[in-house]
Amino acid sequence: MDNEANVTYITLDGHVEVNKYRYVYFFIMFIVYTLIICSNSIIVYLIWVHQNLHEPMYIFIAALLLNSVVYSTNIYPKLLIDFISEKQIISYSACLFQFYIFYSFGSSEFLLLSAMAYDRYVSICKPLQYPNIMTKTTVSILLLFAWLVPACHVAVLTILSAETKLCDSTLKGIFCNNSIYKLQCVTSSVITIHGVVSLIDLSILPMLFIIFTYTKIFILTYRSCREVRKKAAETCLPHLLVLISFSILSAYDISIARVESNFPKTARLIMTLQIILYHPLFNPLIYGLKMKEISKHIKRLFRPVKFN
Repeated sequence: MDNEANVTYITLDGHVEVNKYRYVYFFIMFIVYTLIICSNSIIVYLIWVHQNLHEPMYIFIAALLLNSVVYSTNIYPKLLIDFISEKQIISYSACLFQFYIFYSFGSSEFLLLSAMAYDRYVSICKPLQYPNIMTKTTVSILLLFAWLVPACHVAVLTILSAETKLCDSTLKGIFCNNSIYKLQCVTSSVITIHGVVSLIDLSILPMLFIIFTYTKIFILTYRSCREVRKKAAETCLPHLLVLISFSILSAYDISIARVESNFPKTARLIMTLQIILYHPLFNPLIYGLKMKEISKHIKRLFRPVKFN
C-alpha cells in the first residue's frame, strides 16, 4: 500500500477503556453538557430580557457565554455518540469542520476578552467619555471583529489541511484539535508559518493588550479613592479569572499536540478533558457569582414564588 493513503475516516484513539465504562462516561458527560448549556443560556437570557443589563460589558459577557455554548456543542454531541458506539470514528471532512469550529470560536474568546478589557479601561479611566466611545456601533464592530478575524484565520488553516496528504488514520485524541497535523505525511511549512502568525494575532497580541490595559487600570485605581478601587475590582476580577483559566487551557491544547507519542494515554485524556470541561463551566459560575447585577437577577429568577 502506498504511504500516502486516501484517508476517508479517522479513528479517535484517545479514549481509555471506553468499552468497559461507556455508560459511565456517557452519563457524566451528558450531565456536564446539560449544565454547560443551561448555565450559559440562563445568563444570556437574563442579559437579553433585562434592560439594565443592555450595556456593553454585559453584551460582551453574553457573547462570551454564547461562544461557550457553540464551542461545547461542537464537541459534546459527537463525544456522547462515540461513548455508545462500537467504533470511535469520524469522517475527515467532519474532523476538519470540528477543528475549524473549535479554533475559530476558541480564538474569538481572546478577542472578546480584549474587547471587555477595553470597555473596562474606558469605563474606569475615561468615565465622562464612555457613552461617546462605547456606542452601539463600536460594540457591534468589536463583536464582528472578534468573530470574523479568527474565522478567516482558521479557515485558511483548515483549507490548507484539507489539501494535505495523510499517511495515518489514527488520531491520538477524543476530538479533532491540532493533533490532526500528526496524521499528515509531511509537515507543511506554509501551515506552520500561518499557524505561528495565527497564534500571534489571535492569542499573544490580544493577551498583551489585555495585560497592558489592566495594568493601566490598576495603576489609576491605586491612586484613586476606595470607591473607584472597589468598582474596578468588582468588574475586572471576573474577566481576569476567565483570562487566566482560558490561557492555561489554551497552553494545554498546544502542548497536547507537541507531547511524544509514548505519553501516557490516560494523562493525555485527562489533559484533553480539562480543555472542554473547565472553561464552559467556569465562565457562567464566575459571571453569575461575581457580577453583582447578574447575580441579583439569578437570585430573583430562582427565588420561590410566594402565594398569599
